[in-house]
Amino acid sequence: MQAAFTVAEAQRAGFSLRWGAPEVSDIAPTPAAQVVARIADTVEGWRSWEGEHDIYQGPHKELVQLSARVLKGLTFRPTGAIVAAPTTSLPEDEGGERNWDYRFAWIRDASLTLEALYIGACPDEASDFVSFMTSAAGGRVKGGSLQIMYGIRGEHDLSERELPHLRGWRDSSPVRVGNGAWGQTQLDVYGELLNTLHIYQERLGELHPEIQEFAAELADAAADGWRGRDAGMWEMRGDPRHHLSSKVLCWAALDRAVKLAPALGPYAKAEGWAEERDRVRAAVLERGWSEARQAYAQSFDSDELDAAALLMPILGFLPADDPRMRSTIEAIAGDLTEDGLVLRYRNSAEGVNPDGLTGEEGTFVICSFWLVSCLAKAGEVERAEALFDQLTGYANDLGLLAEEIDTARAEQLGNFPQAFSHIGLITAAAEIDAARQREG
Repeated sequence: MQAAFTVAEAQRAGFSLRWGAPEVSDIAPTPAAQVVARIADTVEGWRSWEGEHDIYQGPHKELVQLSARVLKGLTFRPTGAIVAAPTTSLPEDEGGERNWDYRFAWIRDASLTLEALYIGACPDEASDFVSFMTSAAGGRVKGGSLQIMYGIRGEHDLSERELPHLRGWRDSSPVRVGNGAWGQTQLDVYGELLNTLHIYQERLGELHPEIQEFAAELADAAADGWRGRDAGMWEMRGDPRHHLSSKVLCWAALDRAVKLAPALGPYAKAEGWAEERDRVRAAVLERGWSEARQAYAQSFDSDELDAAALLMPILGFLPADDPRMRSTIEAIAGDLTEDGLVLRYRNSAEGVNPDGLTGEEGTFVICSFWLVSCLAKAGEVERAEALFDQLTGYANDLGLLAEEIDTARAEQLGNFPQAFSHIGLITAAAEIDAARQREG
C-alpha cells in the first residue's frame, strides 16, 4: 500500500499508519482530522505524568527527567511489565553473533528500572510490577517456578530461534527472536527483587499476604542457593561459575529481607536470614579477593576482573573508601576500560571466550555509570563528573543511549534505547549530587 501527498510551508497534514495481522482486513486508520488531537493528547499525557512526579531537583535534572521518561516508556501498562529494550538483534559487535532479543521483562532490569525511577520520578509503577511478578511466577518461588525473565503478558516460554531470511543490521546475523537466557539459573535476581520491595516498602503500604510469602520465599531461595554456581548477571553461555556479583546480590537479598521482616508477618525469619547473610559476606570477603589483581574478582578463586564488582558499594556491601574496595575501583578503572569507558570483562584474544561466544563487544554503558557512582561515593567527584559528561556525550540527538559504546568509532552498539543505560545515568547523577552535598 502506498500514499503520497504534498505539504506546503506552514501547512499541516494528518496521516496515520496502523498495523494489522494478515488475516484481519477491517483495520480502520485514525481519521486524519483526529491525528493532531491524538498527538496533542499524547504530549499532554507525558507532561502530566512528569508534572506529577517532578521529584528530582539536582543539577542534572534535565538528563534525569529524560531518562525517567525513557524508562516509563519501556513499561507495558496492561500488565506492569518493564522491558529491557524495545528492539531485537541490534548487534553488540558489528558482523558478530552477539545479537539478542531484549523485548522481555527481566527481573533484574525491571527491578533496577524501578529503583532508578524512585530517584528520577518517584512513580506508582512499583505496585503494578510487583503484581506482575507475583502473578507471572504463580506467586511462588519454590520448586524452580521463578524464572529470570518473562514475556510482557507473563509468558513463560521464551524459546530462542533464528530468522535466517533476515540479514540483520549491517549484515550482523543471526537475527533472533526469543531469548535462551530464560532457562538459566541467575542467583542475583533474588537480591534485585527484594531490594526493590525494600525501597518501595512505604509506598506499597501493608503487604498482601501473598506478597509477604513471595518475599519470604525469595529470601529463602537466596539462603538455600547462594553456594551454587550460576550463569551470572551477564548471562554467560559457558560453564556456570561462582560469580561474585551473584553472591553479593544473595547477600543483598538476605539483608533486605531482614529489614523487611517486620512487614512480612508470619513468614518472617529474620534471625535465620541474618545468620545466612553473614555467612555469604564472609565467603565473598575470603574467596572473592584476588591477591594477584589486588581487586575483587569475577568469580570465587579467580583473578579475572568484572565490572559487576562495582555493585558492592552501590548495594552497601562495602563502603567505596574501604581499602580493598578502593583498590578494586582503581583496578577496574585502569585495566578494564577503553578510552575511559568500562568493559564488562575482558574477552579472550583466542577463539571462544569465557562467556561461550565468539567476537568482541563494546564498552558497557551501565558499567561505566557504575564507575561514576563508585568514584562519587569514594569522594572523587571531579573524576566522576568528567566520566559522567563523557558518557552522556555519546547519547544521540534525542538523548537516547544504547547498551554499549564503540569508543573507536564513537558509535552506539546493541539494543536501543536500553533501560540499563538510562538506569545508570539516573543513579550516577544522584550519586554525584549527593557527593557534592557532602562536600558542601
